[in-house]
Amino acid sequence: MGNTASTAAAAVASRRESAAVQGNRSGISSKSRSVSSSVSPMISSTVNSVDDDGGSRRDFVEPDYISDLPDECLASVFQSLSSADRNRCSLVCRRWLQIEGQSRHRVSLNAQSELLPAIPSLFSRFDSVTKLALKCDRRSASIGDDALVLISRRCPNLTRLKLRACRELTDAGMEAFAKNCKGLKKLSCGSCMFGSRAMNAVLENCGSLEELSVKRLRGITDAAAAEPIGPGTAAQSLRTICLKELYNGQCFSSLILGAKNLRTLKLFRCSGDWDKLFQLISERSLGGSGAPSIVEIHLERLQISDVGLQAISNCSNLEILHLVKTPECTDVGLIAISERCKLLRKLHIDGWKANRIGDEGLIGVAKGCPNLQELVLIGVNPTKLSLEMLASNCLNLERLALCGSDTVGDPEISCIAAKCVALKKLCIKGCPVSDHGMEALASGCPNLVKVKVKKCKGVTSEGGDWLRQIRVSLAVNLDTGDTDHQDASASDGGAQDNGLEFPPMAAHNAGGAGGGASAGVASSSTGRSTSFKSRLGLLSGRSLVACTLRKWTGGNTSARHG
Repeated sequence: MGNTASTAAAAVASRRESAAVQGNRSGISSKSRSVSSSVSPMISSTVNSVDDDGGSRRDFVEPDYISDLPDECLASVFQSLSSADRNRCSLVCRRWLQIEGQSRHRVSLNAQSELLPAIPSLFSRFDSVTKLALKCDRRSASIGDDALVLISRRCPNLTRLKLRACRELTDAGMEAFAKNCKGLKKLSCGSCMFGSRAMNAVLENCGSLEELSVKRLRGITDAAAAEPIGPGTAAQSLRTICLKELYNGQCFSSLILGAKNLRTLKLFRCSGDWDKLFQLISERSLGGSGAPSIVEIHLERLQISDVGLQAISNCSNLEILHLVKTPECTDVGLIAISERCKLLRKLHIDGWKANRIGDEGLIGVAKGCPNLQELVLIGVNPTKLSLEMLASNCLNLERLALCGSDTVGDPEISCIAAKCVALKKLCIKGCPVSDHGMEALASGCPNLVKVKVKKCKGVTSEGGDWLRQIRVSLAVNLDTGDTDHQDASASDGGAQDNGLEFPPMAAHNAGGAGGGASAGVASSSTGRSTSFKSRLGLLSGRSLVACTLRKWTGGNTSARHG
């Protein structure tokens, strides 16, 4: 007992000595220590020392180590927290409030008109913002030019800007913004009312712009009479152009043609005939002045024919191609692509039940694209002949989706099981497959790790259970219900590096902030069902391809912190 007390006393003495050295080093008086505790998140705690007679007394105050932590270290800790946790930390003390604000680089704001008076105080706190999202409810009045110009003056180092439904912004406001934020690298705008003048101002002043995404731009009323957009100084740096739901998308032709370093082009539901544009791209490419560096093209519900596909085939570096609901495209255009685009890795086709792309085009792909890794066929009717060719020639094929195909039955699945040795992920939806096809998968595709079977009426729950028992390591998801309408829209997901991960739909929440309040609210889905789906890599949600090809965001939201 005496030895224990002696040891404890020695420990206390050692702590006292350490505390004394700490106090002498920092020169903190009792008064200044009390002031420090008012701004420190750590409440000093007492340690009981032990007397020889077994009693105890309180005579030591443990030092506040957090107060000695450098601001840079504390900021680094904040960087690893979620937006909600950062907001909580900012309420701990004045020092944490300051450090949290200065270290936050990404902010999402509710861009209603009431935001204007709060902008000075808001960006006094968040004075290091480089990524900003301004989103307004479509039923509310949005911020105007005054607010955007004020923000641009407060945040001259902005590199990313997202505008959603900011209908009060005009060409003049965007022009002033572009002159103040010349380092902008990414601009995304949707449902806004400005037009060609605003876009040209951004392209002319923001010479480092790399990504441009435009959706439902309302300010161009007559595409034929509108001022052409681009190319501008940004044409040299642009890598990605995405145009969605534009009846005036042809105005961007000059920009697309002038972007010599363009790598990704996405056109979704834009009116007009696009064959001519791709013919001009092809001519410039062959002449050495076009965009031979294009590696990714997405075309959805677009007026484009085999003429356009033949022009696209001159982009010899093409690796990713999406053809979604383009009914004028046939086997002829697909064969042209396969003969010249030898580097093609990912091919997505939604034939829209038009039966204009089939075995002939797929056999051409099998012969000409040996590097194919991912193939998605929706509303296309391949047979065993083309599937066998693909399996035999495309030895790197790892991800395959067959949806709404009337010709894909048990013989075709058996062919895939026997021939697709490298296949890792398989999705079958709305095909006449039965339990016999599941039996074939039990012994084939040795590298298969995930399989999704949906709305295949011939496959029973017993067949799925049997497959799970035979291949314990295989993640099998079986859904025989008719719960949703097949929609092959790929506009939200697009081709991603993760390919056919079959993740669940991530819930996106445009969190708002005002004044010193939260700059964004992160959203995430919880619960046993979602967790289970995530582990199995299931396909859920309304849009098949969008879900199938969406990145595994892991709770990614529109209101994130940096």
